[in-house]
Amino acid sequence: MYNTVKLEKGLYSITGKTFTQALEQLDPDENYAGTELSGLDAFERQLKRFDIKVSGGSSDRVEKFFASTESAVLFPEYVRRTIKQGMEEASILSEVVAAVSYTDGMDFRGLTVTKSGSDTGVAQGGEIPSSAVRLASTAKTLTKFARKLSCSYESIRKQRLEAFGVILRSLGAQISKAVNKLAVTELSSGITASKISGSSITYADLAAFWASMSENDMTTMLCTPALMAQILALDEMKFCVSDFMSSGKVKTPYGVTLVKTSAADSAKVIGIDKTCAAEMIFGTDVVVDFDKLITTQCDEIACSVTVGFSRLTDGAVKVLSTSAS
Repeated sequence: MYNTVKLEKGLYSITGKTFTQALEQLDPDENYAGTELSGLDAFERQLKRFDIKVSGGSSDRVEKFFASTESAVLFPEYVRRTIKQGMEEASILSEVVAAVSYTDGMDFRGLTVTKSGSDTGVAQGGEIPSSAVRLASTAKTLTKFARKLSCSYESIRKQRLEAFGVILRSLGAQISKAVNKLAVTELSSGITASKISGSSITYADLAAFWASMSENDMTTMLCTPALMAQILALDEMKFCVSDFMSSGKVKTPYGVTLVKTSAADSAKVIGIDKTCAAEMIFGTDVVVDFDKLITTQCDEIACSVTVGFSRLTDGAVKVLSTSAS
């Protein structure tokens, strides 16, 4: 049972397993089917075991993790999960990435898809149109993104975990924004931008941009907050803004989701078919220095993630320049 599992920092060092996966092997989720603990994973059951409340007005203080040597082992995973939550909240990648892969190396060669032939039909004895899948001609190096939070144990030990979690999520958001920037750069690199017809963007420009993706279905448009404000101010968009109140997203009348991000160029809109545009490759998941965090004398919290992006289908990404020049 979960309350008899021996917790030790070696659970963080098992090759090919996360801390929670290592815990789950010792305390399988299937043992709790139909019980009040069925909705908790192995880590959350350990929080319950040591009565550590990590959220809400009655959350415990940071020092609750260090009430025993075993409960202290849980602290790095709490930090990692909270930072990752902040990353996910600030990420635009759910509207961009079609596939997620993992690699043990520090570089990778993505796939590219090239279409040839006509789609008007094949005559008897005629050539069959094809789609060629090839490895990219050059390897790309994965990029490591990291942030460090300088803090002494004395400064945080009496802080409520609810408030401390806000700081950790903010740390994750900063990392995520850098990852967003890499994704936008990789996707739009080398693509010739089309231009608006006048001196400022119009609804007709947006519609023409959407229609320019003829072989794919544009699902997403990325733009800066300032440019998105211009788009939302268009008369044709006034009936779409109310969608944000119900779903948190704004869609054009023809179904494209508008996503604001500071990672985009200030004068460009990037159109994406998220079903086939990009692959995200992880070299590592979110990593924290567990050894330092288990001791109560840590003076910093370091977090990192290693990722890369590959454009799968060139026709699934378009760029619109809103600059009058």
